[in-house]
Amino acid sequence: MYVQYKPKRGLLGTIFQVEILQGMALTLKRLFSKPITRQYPDVKPVIRPGFRGQHALVRDPETGDSKCIGCMRCAMACPSRCIRIRSHKGKEPGAKRKIDCYRIESLRCVYCGYCEEVCPVNAIVLTEVYEYGSYDRPSLYFTREQLLANWDRFVEEKGADMENYVNPFWRPRGLAEADLPAPKRLSVSAEWRGEEQVVGRKWQQQQAAQQD
Repeated sequence: MYVQYKPKRGLLGTIFQVEILQGMALTLKRLFSKPITRQYPDVKPVIRPGFRGQHALVRDPETGDSKCIGCMRCAMACPSRCIRIRSHKGKEPGAKRKIDCYRIESLRCVYCGYCEEVCPVNAIVLTEVYEYGSYDRPSLYFTREQLLANWDRFVEEKGADMENYVNPFWRPRGLAEADLPAPKRLSVSAEWRGEEQVVGRKWQQQQAAQQD
């Protein structure tokens, strides 16, 4: 191994402390250069679609309530076990399951996005809201009402037509529409759908066709 040592400092370098002058010159140079850091909170970052921020339950515009059907898929897929759901089903024929309690402990969440990816009706979403710090723990333990209020806040901040809003986790890339539940067959570009990509079953079918 070759070790390169720093050249020995001469008498003038010792007297005038050249290293200190070099450091001060670098500091003076950076003092008048353009800053590379974002001056937050005066300058806000641009948040891209699919950013995993504050949790929310999507409000159904027809009923005004949550879209959640109580299938428990989000709770089962959650690796940190931070989702708690309690629901019931009426005794009358054809009755739908109703949500009694939906809670998310955001302090335990790892923001993986599995919950919104497996939800068959796109009821849960990690919004693009990132400013929601708090000084107490209970306020970050979101209840069903708080989650619906988070969605209302996101809609207000987004200021767009939310009927056509599509989160990337609602429509995973690389899956054909035939493999998705009906609510996840959203209108997106062909590149987003990824149906032209050779993956999984399609690759096996192409290999079988070439052998024939």
